[in-house]
Amino acid sequence: QVQLVESGGGLVQAGGSLRLSCAFSGRAFSNYAMAWFRQAPGKEREFVAAISWEGGRISSADSVKGRFTAVRDNAKNMVYLQMNSLKPEDTAVYYCARERTFFGSGKARESSAYDYRGQGTQVTVSS
Repeated sequence: QVQLVESGGGLVQAGGSLRLSCAFSGRAFSNYAMAWFRQAPGKEREFVAAISWEGGRISSADSVKGRFTAVRDNAKNMVYLQMNSLKPEDTAVYYCARERTFFGSGKARESSAYDYRGQGTQVTVSS
């Protein structure tokens, strides 16, 4: 059984930083690309960043490019989202998700490409 648990969210001032963590339990974490999505109140869930199965390839949404990056530690079954220069518009619930297929390149941006996700962690950025 796969389980994803996010942590690290909170309240931060604009311009600040947070690092979100996602703990993966289940088999073969290192075989799967992982991604982060977010959903703000009244808005659809949107792609934030993805990282390939081996951690060497990362893609990110234009809205966070240069500010956010995904990192993973396959030895610890963890994936992280480092968020810098936060803006009020980054306020949302952030989710990590596992790609459906093995050895993903970290380029998939559609939520349908991912089969498991966690409960999310709230990030609130004050102006």
